[in-house]
Amino acid sequence: MATSRVPAAVAALLAILRARPALAEVRIVDGPASTNLTDRDRIHVGWQPGAEAAVDLQQRFASAGARTRDEDFEIAGYAESRAGDKDMSLRRARVFELVGEIETALRATDAAPTAPTLNGTVLWAHLTTGNLLQAQTEGAVAGLAFTVSCRARI
Repeated sequence: MATSRVPAAVAALLAILRARPALAEVRIVDGPASTNLTDRDRIHVGWQPGAEAAVDLQQRFASAGARTRDEDFEIAGYAESRAGDKDMSLRRARVFELVGEIETALRATDAAPTAPTLNGTVLWAHLTTGNLLQAQTEGAVAGLAFTVSCRARI
């Protein structure tokens, strides 16, 4: 019996994002940034700048008898777009495109009916929060910290 669905859900989210054709040129990172920050566009799963936790989770008994538990958790994420120019509006638009791809990847379609369940690892998952960050560091940088909220039954 699984103690948590977090590891499977994070792995599924990474796999879903890496398989998206629209994100083929985007570096999908498992966890915090590495030392190579030269990628123009990045999406981190399980990391946000300044966040204390990669995933925040809570569990409780699902019903009388204590046979099953519900688990609610939030996966921290961060998308970033950078360029050597000073055009912040282009970077801001691009980072919202990246997060838009994540949100679209979590929606059910005829071709992907299990998308909101992270391919069956959770009962549901959806994009719930975001915080826009902007900076001028060797060019324009826009980042969007986001949260994917999930519910699972264990």
